[in-house]
Amino acid sequence: MTLALRGIPYFFVSFAPMRILMVCLGNICRSPIAEGIMRHKIKQHGLTWVVESAGTESYHIGEAPHHFAQKICREHGIDISEFRAAKFTSDAFTAYDQIYAMAGDVYREITRIGGKNADMSKVDYFLNELHKGSNESVPDPWYGPEEGYKAVYEMIDKTCDAIIRTKKEIYV
Repeated sequence: MTLALRGIPYFFVSFAPMRILMVCLGNICRSPIAEGIMRHKIKQHGLTWVVESAGTESYHIGEAPHHFAQKICREHGIDISEFRAAKFTSDAFTAYDQIYAMAGDVYREITRIGGKNADMSKVDYFLNELHKGSNESVPDPWYGPEEGYKAVYEMIDKTCDAIIRTKKEIYV
């Protein structure tokens, strides 16, 4: 069995203490930023978690992250230029321990795509890690100027810190 998104042999990844999937709409703005930041922090903390990202829509499959997403990450020492947009599939419920939805519409699509076999206990709003139970959405910077990517980066960065803090002792 391979992970649906990146073709990594499942036997390799199944030994990782924590497998996280970041999900947004097109997988070129919010979720690749979150994947990049989280990978960076995991490395800093010496963790062996696996983090990937996907989108609920097919608009950008195979494309690199948005140039402003790449730029803001690069400014913080994180290279996401090799990432490629992938589509969220129902296989994610088997392949990942935690699935983070970046927004309400994304959460609803995850539910729809998963169908009756979806293990929604694995799914949460990303920002609930920072603001418990708020079900807030990370704003989609796609429609705005570069400044929007900076604000989204800061929001995601703080939330990734919260994930490390709360889950580090559980998934070591």
